[in-house]
Amino acid sequence: MSSPLLIELLAERWHQLHERVRESARRAGRRAEEIRIIAVSKSHPPELLEAALAVGIRCFGENYAQELRAKADYLQQRGHQVEWHFIGHLQTNKVKLIAPIATLIHGVDSLHAADALNRWGERHGKPVHILLQVNTSGEQTKHGCAPEELFPLAEAVLRLPFLRLDGLMTIPAPGTPEQVRREFRLLRSLREELRQRYGSSPESFPHLSMGMSADYELAVEEGATLLRIGTALFGERPRKQPQETRPTEQSQL
Repeated sequence: MSSPLLIELLAERWHQLHERVRESARRAGRRAEEIRIIAVSKSHPPELLEAALAVGIRCFGENYAQELRAKADYLQQRGHQVEWHFIGHLQTNKVKLIAPIATLIHGVDSLHAADALNRWGERHGKPVHILLQVNTSGEQTKHGCAPEELFPLAEAVLRLPFLRLDGLMTIPAPGTPEQVRREFRLLRSLREELRQRYGSSPESFPHLSMGMSADYELAVEEGATLLRIGTALFGERPRKQPQETRPTEQSQL
């Protein structure tokens, strides 16, 4: 059972996050209702998620397939209804763990990964919703396709019958606010070009997944629709990590 003090702390942090999102949206002339917060729960125990559920949080993001599966099973056994997003880099050998659970898969950056998801969708008769991850910083250590590779990849993905391309995702490099803002603007401009080339309406590819605990207000100002917030909500993560491959860039979430 969750501590009342923990629930109170999470409720206050959740309220503060929404207030700051609303203020950032107001500055940008946007509606706060256009923006969703994904509570990034990676490395935290499932009991903490139960406290978050008591606050009214229903959308969680996980980076690692085995951890996602374990937490999803834990909460389902207790009768909780949860929306899961997979926000880590997609490894094709983990598709069978991720695809049945995740409402949206953020970290797709290759046709190889997209093909694996499409094959799963075909076998199970279920479309898989994805975002394409773009490396907006140009850093070789980061996942994501290069901006110039996005449109050929998107065109190929749009031919796959069991995939639904819902937008784009990025993880900016650490830098000054203006440097981070430039990366967010680049992702937004790429989405606009994607709409012009392949969209069936001005609302095609609706999502921009960008913005984490350190920079989510900038992301809102630049058009983010999905914010991936971990530390600002749950605090620092426990040191012990599950035994699974860990892209170092995800530590910023």
